[in-house]
Amino acid sequence: MLNFNEKLSIIESFPQLERKDVSLGRVNFHFADSVTEKKNVVYHLHPNGNGFVYAGELAGYQTDAKGMVNIRDFSAEELRAIIGEAIESLSPKTVEEAAVAGEAHEEKWINNDGHTLLLIEEEDMWNVYAGLNLDGTFNSYGEAAEYLEEEGFRLLS
Repeated sequence: MLNFNEKLSIIESFPQLERKDVSLGRVNFHFADSVTEKKNVVYHLHPNGNGFVYAGELAGYQTDAKGMVNIRDFSAEELRAIIGEAIESLSPKTVEEAAVAGEAHEEKWINNDGHTLLLIEEEDMWNVYAGLNLDGTFNSYGEAAEYLEEEGFRLLS
């Protein structure tokens, strides 16, 4: 388990987050550019190492009623991944994402380094995009999802 200072160091490595000291030595980190009313990405990081990260928009995490995940036992890699995913889920779409997806069904996939790819259904095919660049075309959703998982990506939203 990471201690308070190790978690703090990882969280502070995300320049998008703004530190807010709260009571009892706890610390919150806000994402001011959030497209939702939800601004707290890290909530009540406590000197004992306990704390929460907002994952209400993410798939694959067990959240409480407020969409928070307890990070007490997270490794450094897990903590970086969930914070990166949380920020991405609260960020506005890029111009490239809006241009590529339009009104089509889309999913955003992310890897542990924070890189994202879009999976979009277009004319009975499933296309994977890296920005405006087509990365791959698949006959079924299952094939596309399998490819993304093999490349180390997981569904973000």
